[in-house]
Amino acid sequence: MQYKGIVLLSALSLSISSFAQKYQDFTIAAKNTRIIRNDTLVTKKPAAVAPSVLPMPALVNGKKPVPLAGQKSYFGAMNDYVVDYTHKYMAAHNKTLSVVQQRGKTNFSLIDNVLTKNNIPKELKYLAVIESALNNRAISPVGAVGPWQFMASTARLMGLTVNKKRDDRKDLYKSTHAAAKYLSYLYDQLNDWLLVVAAYNSGPTPVLRAMERTGSNNFWDIKKYLPRETQGHVLAFIATASIFENMSKFIGAKNPDLESLESDVVAEARDIIPAKPLFTDEELRNMAIVRISDPLNLDLISQDLKIERRLLDKWNPDYDLFEMANYNSEFYSLRIPKDKLDNFIEHKEFLTKRSRQMYSEISL
Repeated sequence: MQYKGIVLLSALSLSISSFAQKYQDFTIAAKNTRIIRNDTLVTKKPAAVAPSVLPMPALVNGKKPVPLAGQKSYFGAMNDYVVDYTHKYMAAHNKTLSVVQQRGKTNFSLIDNVLTKNNIPKELKYLAVIESALNNRAISPVGAVGPWQFMASTARLMGLTVNKKRDDRKDLYKSTHAAAKYLSYLYDQLNDWLLVVAAYNSGPTPVLRAMERTGSNNFWDIKKYLPRETQGHVLAFIATASIFENMSKFIGAKNPDLESLESDVVAEARDIIPAKPLFTDEELRNMAIVRISDPLNLDLISQDLKIERRLLDKWNPDYDLFEMANYNSEFYSLRIPKDKLDNFIEHKEFLTKRSRQMYSEISL
């Protein structure tokens, strides 16, 4: 969550440090579980969508509300970026979100009741969506289990039974109570729901370290010092919560527009008028497409291959989804100028190794 005060009081710093020390061995590890795999868009008639600027709700039971895309009063200068990211996220994961929406009809009411009883905003249920797609039997490569993807040590700390005969992490009701308890622990220390989501993914220590490094408890200030997957986890949460809260009835819509209200007439007209091509014929003639499996830093590519960064952004408009581990495929078709293809192939190993180093350095 974005928070205006950036100076940490010494007492709070001591409290946070104590919390980190106490729970650093029991934190939830960064999960590699992904709810998106080779999705395709479901085409339906577009409908009116939420306005681009939404008011920020008041405090609820003494806690800050969860910010949604379009709440400029909260996101400030980052509002356009958040809205655009949500737009791209919705287009990329349309099919998966539609499936989760159906699954949520039987699960969301239970989660809402548990979160409400524990004074946790209902929007935090979407953390379970990006963690497991509400799959009670989900297991991550690192051993996190259940809809809330608890590691065994953290689950036991939160009161769940985990042994060879019984695993409460797979029980939606019990694991949601445990998640609410853990979320409360994190919020009491961080006082910001975006930081809570970040800490839920990486554990509190990387978040606290980034706060100490920047002297800020504003997510956007500390973002670049967090692990890349954690950055993407927070952005995926914002996008998912925004879509379900304001546009759940538009999941499956063709070319969803998050920024303006549209009448049915305009929507129907847009179906008739062909969409403007992303690239001109000249751009297509001068373009080479290379498939990559590891995210490469675009600034590094720009500098090393002498390609204008603005051109890379234009030709790869959804690259930030891939970079933040929120893409709908394990591979990305990177578009670069054709006359740079040989240089790219020659430098690819260097670009890959250096990009990995750059991504790891930001969280040290």
